[in-house]
Amino acid sequence: MLLLLLGLMAGTCLSSFVPEKEKNPQYWRDQAQRTLQHALELQSLNTNIAKNVILFLGDGMGVSTVTAARILKGQLHHMPGEDFQLEMDKFPFVALSKTYNTNAQVPDSAGTATAYLCGVKGNEGTLGVSAAVIRSQCNTTRGNEVTSILRWAKDAGKSVGIVTTTRVNHATPSAAYAHSADRDWYSDNEMPTEALNQGCKDIAHQLIHNIPDIEVIMGGGRKYMFPKNTTDVEYGDDEKARGTRLDGQFLVNVWKEKKPRNKNAHYVWNRMQLLELDLDRVDFLLGLFEPMDMTYELNRNNQTDPSLTEMVEVAIRILRRNPKGFFLLVEGGRIDHGHHEGKAKQALHEAVEMDRAIGQAGTLTSLEDTLTVVTADHSHVFTFGGYTPRGNSIFGLAPMLSDTDKKPFTSILYGNGPGYKVVAGERENVSTVDYAHDNYQAQSAVPLRHETHGGEDVAVFAKGPMAHLLHGVHEQNYVPHVMAYASCIGANKDHCQLSSAARLGSQPALFPGLLTVFLLLSLFF
Repeated sequence: MLLLLLGLMAGTCLSSFVPEKEKNPQYWRDQAQRTLQHALELQSLNTNIAKNVILFLGDGMGVSTVTAARILKGQLHHMPGEDFQLEMDKFPFVALSKTYNTNAQVPDSAGTATAYLCGVKGNEGTLGVSAAVIRSQCNTTRGNEVTSILRWAKDAGKSVGIVTTTRVNHATPSAAYAHSADRDWYSDNEMPTEALNQGCKDIAHQLIHNIPDIEVIMGGGRKYMFPKNTTDVEYGDDEKARGTRLDGQFLVNVWKEKKPRNKNAHYVWNRMQLLELDLDRVDFLLGLFEPMDMTYELNRNNQTDPSLTEMVEVAIRILRRNPKGFFLLVEGGRIDHGHHEGKAKQALHEAVEMDRAIGQAGTLTSLEDTLTVVTADHSHVFTFGGYTPRGNSIFGLAPMLSDTDKKPFTSILYGNGPGYKVVAGERENVSTVDYAHDNYQAQSAVPLRHETHGGEDVAVFAKGPMAHLLHGVHEQNYVPHVMAYASCIGANKDHCQLSSAARLGSQPALFPGLLTVFLLLSLFF
């Protein structure tokens, strides 16, 4: 009851909180005019060729998650939070992406990854293959593989990298390099005998062999790289951390052996090793910091596990040495896991950390030659409401009791998930629990062991060359086609020759209009 009283008292106090400047109408008029001037400046489009492309993927980062993360980040800066700006909020161009899979109204992360990385929509649970592939049926794979923008960038001579807070062979990163009828085939241990006999390869194997010269790979997933029952370097005899491979392969050793002798390839498994590297002397980097997924940011051991921001900085410093540029995929993957577990505090802190990484990437690159895109694969049935007052803790209580069961409720709720609690035949009274705990599971309407994805559109934020091509409402598979067009890689490169000539003629890059007329006239005179 004390927690309830404190929460309601806080709500009452905050309900009268209005910054003094906001009481003056001129404050809002001036703010709107500044925003208008900024919008008018965007009419001068950045049509440069994108030497570099960075894709930040917030797994499960729906619009409600973005808004709640904005409030949280503001409150972490000792502000009310609602008027705070995330780094992604500062991007000038925003679109919406339709996330459905070819066979699913509410999608999974594998089919969506195929869309925003390979430019082709696929079935739920499949990776790097077209919709002709049936989940878990290996014999439907051959001939239906589709390649990703990471492959297109590598084929164009660019450096490429993958950074994730999940396993490096989890759904999102896997679609960048693998072709699999099942997202769960992490190692051969997880594959059915039939699939192995039909010649399908596990995802960890494909990571090492499909595109062997990926310059930077960082995340979790260590145990899938070692033979079954191999003791983990960090967790000793913990059975859950032991190697899983049935083929006896030490894939980390295979990774090293496949690198040219005149190149410096480094494998690291903890933060100290990573930060001690002389990045000017690193050509290839494999960092596997956990046996499975990396720990939540709130739980992270800063001696053994790097933050997402630190991994992104290391990746960019290595990749940008290539004069032809780079493509980098960054996944804030555990936003999704926090939501699935009903742990909103974990999910939102993961989103805040990804936003911090976005900001760091911006300081290491230039708007003139780097296209940065931030989006999500799908949403979640996560919401917050309850008429909370300005400045209310994002993890706090609504300012009133339910008018039905006369109990308090938190602003954050889930449509379904593990937070469904019934005590003595009634909804649990949240004043009897620590709803501000890092692992508190917010109440849900429907009981499920794992909360589900949501089916609504997700946001796409973009800045840099050709970012204006991301606007309006698009199919999710449109995203990599824009990135490829902007960076002159992949199949659609006809405009690139014109843009080169345009720069020589002091015309805007990638603006073929007047230049095309000039070239056509030159054929006749």
